Amino acid sequence: MMPADSPMTSIVQRIARQALVTFRSPRLGEEVGKSFLENHNTLKSLMTEVRAADLKLVPRRADDSSPRPHPYHHGVPPVTYMHICETDQFSMGVFLLKSGASIPLHDHPGMHGVLKVLYGKVRISCFDRLERPGGSAQSAPPLPPAQLGTLRRSVLRSSAEYTEESGPCVLSPDRDNLHQIDAVDGPTAFMDILAPPYDPDEGRDCHYYKLLSETEAKNAEQKEKEVWLMEVSQPSSFWCGGEPYPGPEVCL
Repeated sequence: MMPADSPMTSIVQRIARQALVTFRSPRLGEEVGKSFLENHNTLKSLMTEVRAADLKLVPRRADDSSPRPHPYHHGVPPVTYMHICETDQFSMGVFLLKSGASIPLHDHPGMHGVLKVLYGKVRISCFDRLERPGGSAQSAPPLPPAQLGTLRRSVLRSSAEYTEESGPCVLSPDRDNLHQIDAVDGPTAFMDILAPPYDPDEGRDCHYYKLLSETEAKNAEQKEKEVWLMEVSQPSSFWCGGEPYPGPEVCL
C-alpha cells in the first residue's frame, strides 16, 4: 500500500498518487464506472489547485533562451519538456512553450489527459474524429488519390484560452482527443498527465494533422464545425527539447 499523505505532502505528490488511483483500475473500452468518475473528479480538483511555485517554476520572460540548442536543429527548441514521473498507467510532466510557439494538432489514441496551465496563456483547439458517415466523397478537398487515405472527417469541439486561473483542460479516448496548443501573448507552461502514456508498441503513437477545410454543422445542442484533417508528418518547425524538473520529488 502507498503511504498516506500528510499535511506536508506536496501537491505534486498528491496529484501523482491520485492519478495512479484513477487510472490503474478501469480498462479502456469498458464502461466507465462511478468510482472512476469520482476519482477523476478528485484528480481534476487537485490539478485546479496546482501553481507554478508548487513545482518551483519561475515564469519565463519572452527573451529567455535558457534551454540549450538542439543538436539537430538551429536555435533553441520552441517547446521543452520536464519529466516528473511515469508508470504503466500514466505519465506526468511539464511542457514549456516559448513566446509564439505551438504544439501542432495531434492525437492521443485510446488515452485520457488532463492539462493545467501554470503560467502564461494558451489557446487550445479540440477536435474529434467522426466515426459516423458524414458528407460525401464529393465534399472532400481535392487531393491526389494517394493522399485521400490520409483524410479524416472531424469536428472542432471547442477553441478556448486557458490561464493559471482556469480549471484544467480534459480529454478522453472519445472526446476532445485531438488538440492543438498555442502560446498566447508570451511564454507559457502547463502540467500534463496522459493515461496511459504514449507507447507505439501498444498502438498509442502520436499522429499529427493539418486542417484542410471546414463546413458548418448544426448539432442538437450547439453549433460545431465539421472539418477535414489530413494526417501529416511531424512539422519541421516543431521539436521538443528537455529540461530538468526542479520541483519536489514524486514517489510512487
